[in-house]
Amino acid sequence: MALSRSARRTSRWLALATAVASAATIAAAPGASPGAPGIGDPYFPELGNGGFDALHYDLGVSYHPGSGRLDGRTTLAARATQNLSAFHLDLQKLTVDSVRVNGRRAHFARSGDEISVRPDFPLRRGKKFTVTVAYHGVPKPLSGPIVFGSDYGWMKTRDGVFVACEPNAASTWFPSSDHPGDKATYDIRIDAPKGLTGVSNGRLVNSGEAHGRSYAHWRERRPMATYLATATIGKFDVRTGTTPGGTPIYVATDPTLPTGNVDVYGVTAEATDYWSKVFGPYPFEETGAIVDDMPQAGFSLEVQSKPAYSAVRNETTIVHELAHQWFGDSVSVRQWKNIWLNEGFASYAQWLWAEHKGTLSAHDAFRKAYDARPAGDAFWKVKVADPQRDTMFAQAVYTRGAMTLQTLRERIGDKAFFKLLPAWTSAHRYGNADTAQFIALAEKISGQQLDDLFAAWLNTDSKPPLPGE
Repeated sequence: MALSRSARRTSRWLALATAVASAATIAAAPGASPGAPGIGDPYFPELGNGGFDALHYDLGVSYHPGSGRLDGRTTLAARATQNLSAFHLDLQKLTVDSVRVNGRRAHFARSGDEISVRPDFPLRRGKKFTVTVAYHGVPKPLSGPIVFGSDYGWMKTRDGVFVACEPNAASTWFPSSDHPGDKATYDIRIDAPKGLTGVSNGRLVNSGEAHGRSYAHWRERRPMATYLATATIGKFDVRTGTTPGGTPIYVATDPTLPTGNVDVYGVTAEATDYWSKVFGPYPFEETGAIVDDMPQAGFSLEVQSKPAYSAVRNETTIVHELAHQWFGDSVSVRQWKNIWLNEGFASYAQWLWAEHKGTLSAHDAFRKAYDARPAGDAFWKVKVADPQRDTMFAQAVYTRGAMTLQTLRERIGDKAFFKLLPAWTSAHRYGNADTAQFIALAEKISGQQLDDLFAAWLNTDSKPPLPGE
């Protein structure tokens, strides 16, 4: 059958339009390729994701304590850092029901703890996009040698769940780019049975009860690493107010716990204000605490804006976790091998607190810790600058890290040292940093060459001599 002249003209126009559209698609994302399945951290090679930068998470989680089931919907806003034909998300064990990219259904496949997402259209470098994942399942905590042999992550309690995810357990309850090198802001909406309270990061936007359920909407406006996100649920006594320095404070305490001798609210308020003088302005909109009955968790965690305590052991635990709001939360590690920048600094903060209270000088605390460990002790075998994955929370990372800072203080003097701390938190506020950058800043502020000091205290597997010996 032959075409008429008019039909042939229409056909040519359609062919031209199709060619133009195809060319535009190719121009929009030339050489599009899949993003890498991980950021490339040597300790956790497949955590985080290549090809995009996470900007904002909108998390909705509905929890059913009886069955342990979680129903979730996460929308991640991100910016492509390359022309993407596909990208990955981290999600451990939970079942994915659907994936949409920019509102359109996308193809997805699972390989272990990685979800590969392939939209029907390429994503152009530099452009923002959204990916929405609906999912469900029963989250399980992680275990193993990393966190003192303790379970961590999403942990069931008698009346709800205790959520503390360092270093790699955020992806046990929401799809994410689960690495501190890819920080984002958050809206977290928690739905739970009536009578329970959902506590999360940042400020409480809205809360209430309806149809036999309670809900809470929290918003963290400052960039946050995934492991610092929480959705802890339970029966809590809540106390709110402001610190003497004017920072809003929210403390949630499990009423079944014994009161003990620690005033969590008071110490949190006092330490927040004191660290604001020593380390620089408090970096977040709210301070506080979550104190829950979770005996299986052998640790507390510096959850951003509200540290989570499986039980409050003592005052120094509180001041340690609050120091992390600057060292770890606001200034986060670039790679996990830099963990001493979190734990060494927070441990040193405990010595500074004792010095502030007049009970023990940081110098004496340093000498006490140094003298307690003979040269042959395994403590000295850990290279703090790169402690290895399974020993990244070894005691040496904490205490030898603190020793490094006291040695630095005695080398460069108090004036330079106490100028260095707020300069560090200011230079990398809401970002990521590594050991080399800290050394460079210390040398710049002190005017001294410090390679020998940091090499001896961070990079050797032997007991360094005391300063001046």
